[in-house]
Amino acid sequence: MKVTFLLTTLALTMLMACNNASENNAKQSAAPKTHLDSLMDDIMAGHDVGMGKMGKLNAAQKTAQAAIDSIAKLPATAQKAAAAYKTGLDSLVKELENAKAAMNNWMDGFNMDSAMNDEQKRTEYLEAEKTKIHSVKDQMLKTLDKADSLLRH
Repeated sequence: MKVTFLLTTLALTMLMACNNASENNAKQSAAPKTHLDSLMDDIMAGHDVGMGKMGKLNAAQKTAQAAIDSIAKLPATAQKAAAAYKTGLDSLVKELENAKAAMNNWMDGFNMDSAMNDEQKRTEYLEAEKTKIHSVKDQMLKTLDKADSLLRH
C-alpha cells in the first residue's frame, strides 16, 4: 500500500514537472527573438484587431443603410427634417466601406515573405507595413466610434 502511494505520488510529481517545463518552453518560444520577429508580431496584432472588427463594420453598414432606407420611406416633411441625419448616414456608409476596403487592400498587398534574404530590406518593408496596418486599424476603430455615436440616435 505504501509503495503504491509512493509510486503514484512520484509519477504525479514527475508529470507536473514535465507540464510546467513544457508551459515555460511554450512561453519562451512565443516571445519574439529578434527585431524582425517583433515587427511581425506588431503587424499581426494590428491585423488581428482589424479583422476582429470586420463583422462590426459590416453590421454598422447594414444598420446605417437600413436607416437611410427608412428615411426614404417617410413623408416629405419628415424626410426634410431628417436630411442632416441622412447626410451623416450617407457619409458613414462611405467611411465604413472605405475602412473595409483599406483592410482588404492592405491584406492583398502584404507579402509576409518579402525580402527574406536581405535583413535590411525586410526590416524596412516590415516597418512600413507596420505603419500601414496600424493606420488601417485606427481608421477602422475611428469609423466604428463614429458609427456608434451616429447610430445611437
